[in-house]
Amino acid sequence: MEASSAEGTLENLVVVGSGPAGYTAALYAARANLNPLLITGYQDGGIPGGQLMTTTHVENFPGFPDGILGPELMDRMRSQAVRWGTRLIEADATAIDLSKRPYLVQVDDVDIACQSLIIATGASANRLGIADEEKYWSHGISACAICDGATPQFRNEQLAVVGGGDSACEEAVYLTKYGSHVHLIVRRGSLRASKAMADRVLANPQITVHWNRSLGSLSGSDWLEQLTLLDAAGEPAETLAVRGIFYAIGHTPNTRLLKDQLPLDGKGYLITTAGSPATAKEGVFAAGDVADAQWRQAITAAASGCQAALAAERWLSENDLAITTARQPVDPVAAEQPIKTLEVTEADFDQDALWQGGSYALRRLYHESKKPLLVIYTSPDCGPCHVFKPQLRRILNELAGAAQGVEINMNEDNQIASQAGVTGTPTLQLFLNKELKQQWRGVQQRSSVKAAIEALL
Repeated sequence: MEASSAEGTLENLVVVGSGPAGYTAALYAARANLNPLLITGYQDGGIPGGQLMTTTHVENFPGFPDGILGPELMDRMRSQAVRWGTRLIEADATAIDLSKRPYLVQVDDVDIACQSLIIATGASANRLGIADEEKYWSHGISACAICDGATPQFRNEQLAVVGGGDSACEEAVYLTKYGSHVHLIVRRGSLRASKAMADRVLANPQITVHWNRSLGSLSGSDWLEQLTLLDAAGEPAETLAVRGIFYAIGHTPNTRLLKDQLPLDGKGYLITTAGSPATAKEGVFAAGDVADAQWRQAITAAASGCQAALAAERWLSENDLAITTARQPVDPVAAEQPIKTLEVTEADFDQDALWQGGSYALRRLYHESKKPLLVIYTSPDCGPCHVFKPQLRRILNELAGAAQGVEINMNEDNQIASQAGVTGTPTLQLFLNKELKQQWRGVQQRSSVKAAIEALL
């Protein structure tokens, strides 16, 4: 855990979940001197930053007339919340107990007691549950075009996207940068996306829309090679030779920890008081997609985070429960910005550096270093990469030079990624003496990666 309250400390406010709702709630609470604690989440229910971490350009968030990358927007929100005094725990909440006050939130087997709670756990991408879906998951099927679209297996190949909303249209357009052609599979006879996104798709000659179709059977060897489309009656209609399918078929709210503790609607969303973020439990508020089955926009999530924080502050004050902190200095220092990895050359390569970027550094360290070597494959648009890289840097710092790391940008060094058999980002490989010891796909718990390195020392 990056930051936590001492055991036995009673927190004013705990925010569970990040994304626009969680970070905004924490920002407002911090500026109210409530010293909030935010549990970002790590794997359960999605990565820190929420769904915008798997989005490319956000073009409708006010204040960014030319758009902004989803991960960059989340980096900024996070930095702003931290700048004003939010404390972060980069881990998953494993249990929430609302049976009595103070409420308890369990993180890494530690119970955190709090007077008030904001639930901003968001929603997770749905799967179809069709035959062979598990077989081809990460071997041709993905729920994140932004994360995996740049991988070698999808380059210059026929690809498919399932869905008809904004996310599906955005992913279809994005994939035209990498695939030879994109098939958009739409269950209805029209798109649910905004007019701007729909027009962009329909005007793109690299995208074919298959109306009134659903995904049927899948086939291939170790990797997806073909799919069958079903018509409206559920009968096989046509086959497509594709190497990748990307799901954009909606989300399920992450309310598992609150089952039987708070009322949920028929779709599993938290029920709140009309016109208010308040839930059925006094002092417990909901923000963002976990309670929003209708709008589900970044701006509405941020707005609900603001409402939840203001409601929590009012409730704490009215019940004489708030213990405010004095901020020193009054005006906080400038927010920290994410560190970008620069690709090194022969001129600036450092044999002893903990973290470097590019193919030259990889070749030199792979052949010459006697230390465990972490190699992470990333892409600039990959939100999970934004989350994972700082954790790896932290591991290397904690090991005080006993291991080293190299970042490979798959857009710049795609051939290396192909030779390494990388099928998505982030992919992490651990080497020692030119031997691959372990490989991970996706964001991992920091403790498991560190333990694997320590086992080699």
